[in-house]
Amino acid sequence: MADMLIDVTRLVTRLIKRRAPTGIDRVCLAYVRRYGPLARATLRRGRFGVTLPKSTSNQLFSLLREWKGQSASGMADEVAEVVALPESVRGPVGSLLLNVGHSGPERPKYAEWLREKKLRPIFMVHDLIPVTHPEYCRPREQERHATRVENVLRTAAAVVTNSRVTLEVLSSYAADRQLPMPPALAAPLAGAELPTDERQRPLAEPYFVMLSTIEPRKNHWLILQVWRRLVEQFGASAPRLVVIGQRGWECENVLDLLDRSSVLRGFVFEKTGCSDTDLVNYLRHAQALLFPSFAEGYGLPLVEALSLGVPVIASELPVFREIAQDIPEYLDPLDGPAWLRCITSFCEPESELRSSQLLRMAAFSPPTWSAHFEQFENLLARVW
Repeated sequence: MADMLIDVTRLVTRLIKRRAPTGIDRVCLAYVRRYGPLARATLRRGRFGVTLPKSTSNQLFSLLREWKGQSASGMADEVAEVVALPESVRGPVGSLLLNVGHSGPERPKYAEWLREKKLRPIFMVHDLIPVTHPEYCRPREQERHATRVENVLRTAAAVVTNSRVTLEVLSSYAADRQLPMPPALAAPLAGAELPTDERQRPLAEPYFVMLSTIEPRKNHWLILQVWRRLVEQFGASAPRLVVIGQRGWECENVLDLLDRSSVLRGFVFEKTGCSDTDLVNYLRHAQALLFPSFAEGYGLPLVEALSLGVPVIASELPVFREIAQDIPEYLDPLDGPAWLRCITSFCEPESELRSSQLLRMAAFSPPTWSAHFEQFENLLARVW
């Protein structure tokens, strides 16, 4: 295989800022684990691309592989020291560049850097949500993501997407704007390698889990309104809700409910930092994972929950059907009464609705990283 570079800008930046890894970060780390032994690390500083020597790359890849949950804080200074390199290391080392983190192509100078260094990039596109659903994203993110996608389409030697749905949206986007469509494939993503040790149930009462960054398209607001109704209806015997994820952007109404609602206090628990072990424990004992998103490019929490044998109540989204077929309970993300009825049913001691899903779950075959990389390497052989 030709010399390979892995763009680790996103990973290094987030780790130095002492952030816990997101779903996209976990995908980036999977590529580091797979291809780190064959590659060198590259990262961007302003308009420059900095490529690390092989020995330093190995050191950085080793540190990144250890990044899990709250361990970021203790590793940040060490990573910063590794990447604080002199001017002399700038320059091309190889010609194949892997960038699977949605970071870089939105910058005007990125495409120029690729051409200048004669790099052949392979990008992963995780979604086009800022373009197709800008109302759920940060201000100006629509324009940034449109630039990102256009640069990907114009410069990529190949593109990988996380789902057929994302690939269809990307292909339509390219056709509508008369942009080139590089060789591409949809390769489903595996869930994280989660701990298997059994631990004591974290809550005595029946409870549900939401797992995502708190942001508008994840629809926490609807679920919290459902929980108000549950508390009003059942009082102290109402089920509990565990909200796992970092606080995001433009979600003040959700944060107000989490911080100030006296009705929800003692019934809704927010976990902004959660180790993989704690995450698995919360999921494993839950009545179900709740996934009421308005839009998704994929759905790693859905994969992880079903892999653990945990039922899922999810929005009726094509990508969820692609991943899980008819296993979850699917509901309209705007239909609060339907979510209330379904959650109430899942709390019943002999819930037929929940038992039926547990039976369907036997047919679930979770995506694997080995299958993902086999598909990826077949694509690589075509374009390299």
